[in-house]
Amino acid sequence: MIEGLPEPFLDKMKTLLKEEYADFIASYYDSRVYGLRINPLKLKPDEWQRLTSMQGEVTPIPWTSTGFYYEEEERPGKHPHYHAGLYYIQEPSAMAPAELLDVQPGHRVLDLCAAPGGKTTQLAGKLQGQGVLVANDNALERTKALAKNIELSGVRNAVILNEEPGNMVRAFKGWFDRILVDAPCSGEGMFRKNPAMSDQWEKHSVEKCSLMQRDILEHAANMLAPGGMLLYSTCTFSPEENESQLAVFLAKRPDFEVQPIPKQWGWRDGRPDWVDADLAAQLSEESLQSMKGTARLWPHHVNGEGHYLALLKRTSNTDAGDHYAEAEQPTAASEPQRPVKIDRKAGRKRRREDREQQATEVEQSPFAIWQQFAQEHLQSADELEGKLVIFGSIVYLQPEGIPDLGGLRVVRAGWLIGEVKRDRFHPSQALAMGLSCTQAARCILWSAESEEVIRYLKGETLFVDEEKIQMKSETSSKGYVLVCLDGYPLGWGKYVGGMLKNELAAGWRRI
Repeated sequence: MIEGLPEPFLDKMKTLLKEEYADFIASYYDSRVYGLRINPLKLKPDEWQRLTSMQGEVTPIPWTSTGFYYEEEERPGKHPHYHAGLYYIQEPSAMAPAELLDVQPGHRVLDLCAAPGGKTTQLAGKLQGQGVLVANDNALERTKALAKNIELSGVRNAVILNEEPGNMVRAFKGWFDRILVDAPCSGEGMFRKNPAMSDQWEKHSVEKCSLMQRDILEHAANMLAPGGMLLYSTCTFSPEENESQLAVFLAKRPDFEVQPIPKQWGWRDGRPDWVDADLAAQLSEESLQSMKGTARLWPHHVNGEGHYLALLKRTSNTDAGDHYAEAEQPTAASEPQRPVKIDRKAGRKRRREDREQQATEVEQSPFAIWQQFAQEHLQSADELEGKLVIFGSIVYLQPEGIPDLGGLRVVRAGWLIGEVKRDRFHPSQALAMGLSCTQAARCILWSAESEEVIRYLKGETLFVDEEKIQMKSETSSKGYVLVCLDGYPLGWGKYVGGMLKNELAAGWRRI
């Protein structure tokens, strides 16, 4: 027995794989593989290849145009380019689900079990800033990493929720064009990558995971529009969580059908013969055999870890009812109305004073404060897409057409652009990462090899000659400066009298 792998797991795999079992076990003695995925919101893969300082061999991952294998000793997470959001470090097989979903710019897309955000940022790259991306995770603590990865990647058109899937149906019934359900699972496919997961195998049992997956799939189906596509994936080998889970779903939802996944790069067919006999009896032979069109990624057949992939199309509106109409924005996100009380008995002077007071209040509104900041610190701010909305003192640009989010736990109501404190606008790290260097009124350009970049990422204050600050015409050097690395934003600094005060948030600093 391989040390650390549960004996019941090995017995089960031996029964399932038969003659392939020896090759499967041999794969556990191979070294795990490492992958990163280029962020197309920032640059193209060939541009990154010209820019990167990696010394070892970097080879393409065949099932995605933006993914590359790299050698372990490279440590790309330590490089400043990582902090600029130029790439995301991701296990190669985990890049497959988002690739199969055929996301196009303008789609409404849901990543239902999104944290920590690898697949979410991949979907965002395919949207290219157009359409809507809703990223949800029901674990509040996990949404912190989700939000940071979305912001690091410069995503502008995402809303982040912390909800149970069933609570989302009211707002999003029949609304999405594409849904990714990367379901919580027993994690058998990750035992080689992360041996500690095998210690949790019995705690996160196949039976418990199957019940969760069944509930998640049911609610996800109700949020998909007719003609839309749903990609169900797991990182487990367990038939109970894969083909049998799909059999339960298809028996309940005749308005869904399996879309065949082409088998390339060592991918293997799904296994309808592994479906529980009682469940198989509930399906037509055609529906049962359609599961061959799902895909299994085995570590002894592909250069990656274990995954299961099922692509489903909703063919009709039989069970979901009418679409919810697009609603107005939630009241909490709308600009506060400040009615002016008019004393009918007062004279013209009082009415003039009221109008002046109203004008003063409007000028001090968070919207007006943001607009003043944008005029002074950004170029072409009116070209930033989205509806300006406010929750408390937090200012967002929200994708157009979002349904009413009232009653839902909202982590990010859109692109978080900043916060108003004491009548001053404080730009967010997310705003910096979503801009290009040319969109800032002031920027400073450093190379990845420069000492200043490392000091900035550590949170230090730097002394900078004024001539190093690039400014638009008729702009003072004093104010917020967008710090850029090799032409890509890292964050904000505040320049006053030769000193660049570091505005990089503590959670973003390099330790």
